[in-house]
Amino acid sequence: MSEVNKERLMSDIKTVLADAEDLLKQAASATGERASELRETALTRLKQAKDKAADVQVVVVEKGKKAARATDDYVHEHPWASIGIAAGVGVVVGLLINRK
Repeated sequence: MSEVNKERLMSDIKTVLADAEDLLKQAASATGERASELRETALTRLKQAKDKAADVQVVVVEKGKKAARATDDYVHEHPWASIGIAAGVGVVVGLLINRK
């Protein structure tokens, strides 16, 4: 998923949630049939936001699995380099933690 698509999707979700919030505020002050219509519309908007969030979740999980697979392949192909990198990162983290 490209950066532009991510930004557009997040913008869409924020817009849908803002619309639903506005509709719920209007429904709180409205009465009768108008309040029911506003609540139904708000619930529809919230369902749309939930569906979009589920789509994002699927993409994130897919990318996470690809990254894990790539890391696993690299570690199996270059075990000593992986050990060296892990040791180096451990030393740097240890030095940062011990700094006072």
